[in-house]
Amino acid sequence: MEVLHVNCDHCIARGPACEDCVITVLLGPPAGKVDLDSDERAALSALAEQGLVPPLRLVPHLHPASLVPEPPSRQNYA
Repeated sequence: MEVLHVNCDHCIARGPACEDCVITVLLGPPAGKVDLDSDERAALSALAEQGLVPPLRLVPHLHPASLVPEPPSRQNYA
């Protein structure tokens, strides 16, 4: 079973999107992280699709170093 680790401290949408995120609506601003298994994610998605709760607004922060490819190896042309 795949687990989604929701860490609000690392969400780049934190602030403006918090009031319309299912985590904040159901749990209040969480301290630390919340783990959601696939059944829980499916249930929250079904509720959100019916308009009963807002969707998960999580936008995880990606470390810039992971987005930059490694430079090509240098060759000595002398």
